[in-house]
Amino acid sequence: MKLSIIIVNYNVKHFLEQALLSVRKACRGLSAEVWVVDNNSVDDSVQMVREKFPEVKLIANKDNPGFSIANNQAIRQSAGEYVLLLNPDTVVEEDTFEQCIGFMDGHPEAGGLGVRMIDGSGKFLPESKRGFPSPWVAFCKTIGLSRLFPRSKLFNYYHLGYLAEQEVHEVEVLAGAFMLLRRSVLDEIGLLDEAFFMYGEDIDLSYRIIQAGYKNYYFPRTTIIHYKGESTKKGSLNYVKAFYTAMIIFARKHFQGEKARLFVLMLQLAIYFRAFVTVASNFARKAYLPLMDTAVIFGGLVFLKNFWAVYHFKDPDYYGDSFLYFNAPLYILIWLSTVYFSGGYDRQYSIRRLVRGLLAGTVLLAAVYGFLDLEYRPSRALIVLGATWAILSTTALRFLLHFLRYGNFSLERNRVKKLVIVGSQEESERVQRLLHLAQVQKNFIGTVAPWQEADPKIYLSRLQQLDEVVHIYQIEEVIFCSRDISSQDIMGWMARLGPAINYKIVPQESLSIIGSSSKNSAGELYTIDIQYRIAHYRSLRNKRLADLLVALGLFFTFPVHALLLPKPVGLFQNIQRVLTGRFSWVGYAPSEQNVSNLPVIRPGILSPLDALKIQNLDAPTIQRLNFFYAKDYHVSQDLDIIWRGYRRLAQFPVGSFQ
Repeated sequence: MKLSIIIVNYNVKHFLEQALLSVRKACRGLSAEVWVVDNNSVDDSVQMVREKFPEVKLIANKDNPGFSIANNQAIRQSAGEYVLLLNPDTVVEEDTFEQCIGFMDGHPEAGGLGVRMIDGSGKFLPESKRGFPSPWVAFCKTIGLSRLFPRSKLFNYYHLGYLAEQEVHEVEVLAGAFMLLRRSVLDEIGLLDEAFFMYGEDIDLSYRIIQAGYKNYYFPRTTIIHYKGESTKKGSLNYVKAFYTAMIIFARKHFQGEKARLFVLMLQLAIYFRAFVTVASNFARKAYLPLMDTAVIFGGLVFLKNFWAVYHFKDPDYYGDSFLYFNAPLYILIWLSTVYFSGGYDRQYSIRRLVRGLLAGTVLLAAVYGFLDLEYRPSRALIVLGATWAILSTTALRFLLHFLRYGNFSLERNRVKKLVIVGSQEESERVQRLLHLAQVQKNFIGTVAPWQEADPKIYLSRLQQLDEVVHIYQIEEVIFCSRDISSQDIMGWMARLGPAINYKIVPQESLSIIGSSSKNSAGELYTIDIQYRIAHYRSLRNKRLADLLVALGLFFTFPVHALLLPKPVGLFQNIQRVLTGRFSWVGYAPSEQNVSNLPVIRPGILSPLDALKIQNLDAPTIQRLNFFYAKDYHVSQDLDIIWRGYRRLAQFPVGSFQ
C-alpha cells in the first residue's frame, strides 16, 4: 500500500462529500486507502459516507476525542508507506497525490510535505508555509507586524513571507489541512501528541520531524482548495483560547528555562490581547450601522429642536436641556429597537425593513408620549419631524454606504447576483433545479460549455472564453460542475478571474453547492436539505422577544392569574425562569427519541403537545410534532400554544425532563 489518506470529520457533511469525491479522482491509478474518522457528528455524516463511499474505511466515534486522537486511531490501523492527514473542507487536484508521492520518493530526507493552498476565492493561503513560533515570531504575529510587513523575514517569519510562493522550499511547519508524512518517520518519532485537542499538533509534529534529522518541504507544484473556517469559526473567543492554549502546551513541551517562561508569558498576554481584539471587532461589525444611525438621527433632532423653537415658538430657548439628555436618547432607542426587531439590521440595505421599523417606533413613541411627565413632553411635532428625518437620513445613509462598497446605488445588487454555470447542459439544469429547491435567488445569465466546441443556441461560450463572459455580462458568481471540469481547471480559473468573483462547486451527483468568498469566513452552502426556520437568527430573536413580552405581561397582571391558576407560585417561578433566559415559554416536547438532530433552543415551560390537549402520544408522533414545530416555526405558534396551554403555565417546566 503506497498511500493512506486520513480525514477527521466533525459536522461538515457536505464539505466532506466534496473532499471525498476529489480524493476518489486523485486516487485513480494509485495503491491507496481512505479513512474517515467521524467525531460524533449529528449531521448524518456517517450515513452519507456509508451510502456514497463504500470503499472508505470508517471509524465512527461515539464522542469527540479531538483531532489528534482521531487521526492516531486511523494511523494505527492504516498500512500505507505514506500517511496523508487531510481536512474535510478541502478539494485536491486530480494529480495531487501522484505529484506529492513522486517528490517524496525522490527525496528520502523528506519527513513531511505540504502543498500550496488557496481559499474559496482563489487567494493564496500564507499558512501553506510556516516557521516555528519563537517568542519573537509570536510577538510579531500577535501585534500584527507580520501583516504590516508580509514579505519581511524579520517580521513575518511565521508565514515565511520572504519565500517565493511558486517555488519548492524547505520549511519548518506543515499545515494540518494537508500533511503528507513518511510512515517510517512516524514509526521513529511517534504519532500526534494527544495532549493537543485541536491546533498545535501540526506544529509539534513538524518540530519533532526536524529534531529527528529529517526535512519538511513546501511543494507548490500542486494546489488544493481549503475552505478555511469550516472546522472552527475563527472569529470567536473559543478559537483564540484554543489556538493560544495549544501554543502554550507546545512551548512548555519543547522549550526550557527562561526561554520557555518568556514564551508562555507572551502567549498568555496574546490570549488577552487577541480576545480583546476579537470582541472589539465583532462588536464593531455588528454595531457600526446602529451607531451611525444614532449619530445622524441625533444630529437631526438637535437641528429640529432649534429650528422648531425659533420657527414655531419664536423662542430659541423654548425647549429645555432635558430634550437632549432624555427625549432624544429615548426616541432614538425606541426607533433603533423597532428597526432591529423589524430585521433592518439583518439586511442592512433593506429600505422596506428600515422604514417599517421606524414607522412602528413612531407609533410606539406616540403611545409612550402620553405617559411621560409634562416636563418630558416637549412637542408632538418634534416626534413627527424627527420620524421624517430619521427615515430620510437613515435611508440616505444606506444608499451612501452601498455606493462606497459596491460603486452603485442599486441596493438589490448585492443580494441577487449575476450567475453563470460552467458545465454540460444536463448538469447546468440540475444546478438550476438545486438553486430553485434551495430557494436561492440568482440572476442566471447562462451556461458555459466545459469543452472546445459549444452550440451557441445552448451555451454562452466555450470554457476558454469564460473570462470574456465574466467581463461582458459583469458576472458576480460562477458555479463549476465538477463532473464536467477538473479540479485543476477550476483552480486555474479561480486564479485567472481573481477574488472579485464568488466561486462555488457542485460535486457530481451531490445535492449541495459549496463555496466560500473569504478565507476568514465559513463556507457558503446551498443545499436542499431540510431548512429549520427556528434556526434562523431572526426567528430566535423574535421568539426571545415574545418570551419577554409575555413574561412581562403575566408579571404585571399576576394578581389576576393568581386567582385563575391552581398554583400561582409556579407561574411566578416560571416568569423568573423565562426573564433570566434559562427557559422559553415553548420548547420541544419531551420524547424518548433523540432530538439532538433538531436546532438547539431553550427548554420550554410548554410544548407543542399543550396545543393539542391529547395525552399518551407515542414517541414517533411526538418527534414529528417537534420536527414540524422547528421546520415551520413562527412566533404565532408560540402564542397559540401559550393561549391553549394557559392552565399549564404554572407547571414545572417540561424542558427539565429533556
